[in-house]
Amino acid sequence: MALKKALAMVFFTQIAFAQEKPQYLFDDLYFADPSVHIFDKKIYIYPSHDIHTEVTDAANGGHFNMKDYHVLTLNSPTEKAKDEGIALKLEDIPWAEKQLWAPDAAKKGKNYYLYFPAKDTKGIFRMGVATSKKPAGPFKAEKNPISGTYSIDPKVLEDKGKHYIYFGGLKGGQLQQYRNNIHSENYPELNKDENALLPKIAILKNNMKELAEAPKDVKILDENGNLLKAGDQNRRFFEGVWVHRYQNKYYLSYSTGETHKLVYATGDNPYGPFTFQGDILSPVVGWTTHHSIVEIDKKWYLFYHDSKPSGGKSYLRSLKVRELKYDENGKIIPMNGQD
Repeated sequence: MALKKALAMVFFTQIAFAQEKPQYLFDDLYFADPSVHIFDKKIYIYPSHDIHTEVTDAANGGHFNMKDYHVLTLNSPTEKAKDEGIALKLEDIPWAEKQLWAPDAAKKGKNYYLYFPAKDTKGIFRMGVATSKKPAGPFKAEKNPISGTYSIDPKVLEDKGKHYIYFGGLKGGQLQQYRNNIHSENYPELNKDENALLPKIAILKNNMKELAEAPKDVKILDENGNLLKAGDQNRRFFEGVWVHRYQNKYYLSYSTGETHKLVYATGDNPYGPFTFQGDILSPVVGWTTHHSIVEIDKKWYLFYHDSKPSGGKSYLRSLKVRELKYDENGKIIPMNGQD
């Protein structure tokens, strides 16, 4: 009887361990930067679409030369994703010249909104918005980018009837070219002891197509209440911001860039300040990762990407999902990015 019970325990332990392992979501195309939402009781993924590129100069991410957006759907995180087809193409965005990087989506009323960065004809990243009556599109882009936005990686949070847009990314994302929302290519590189550059936040107007205020810094603090420093590459913000709520706390998660980690901080409202808490995911295969964290059927999941299927080509990435867990104090239990 004791042996039977022990074997049963081993069996169930193996099942639980297997369930925590990540799985790839799509095999036929390369997608990255998954923004995941539940619309109409269905799981929708809004990723960037990696393609083989002829760009040989990889400086500032030039080989990430995406030209369209697809929407993927899931009935369950344990299934493969379905490609719903092209939702928006570069040639249908009047103001954009190239590089459709990581998008996000939101719903208000009966309308769906796709937020995306792209470079304009001057090589400057702007943030655009496109609308549709269906969550999978097709989406129709506005004629101009959203005034007052810049850099990359939009994330829209709906909270208590308001919609907040977060954005920002260093190096190729051009955030270092802004101070107090003013652009210049001549700002000096920050000393490692200076305060790190921060992601931005602004409320959207009711039409979901304009900012209701000037973008503000999202402050990320250390355990002593001080702003993280530019040289603190294990903790400071680099790109890929995501915000979710858990147990009345706001969780701000992001990529650290050069150290290739996914980390998080917590706060009491959408504006922050947020206090750094720790790692979510150790480095994946590929230069960095970009993610979303979503609750589905009372479980939490981390959606992200790596470059294993392409043999490590950082510009050809594949989507993954795995269960995310918290401890009794609400801290995220760290995961191994090499799994």
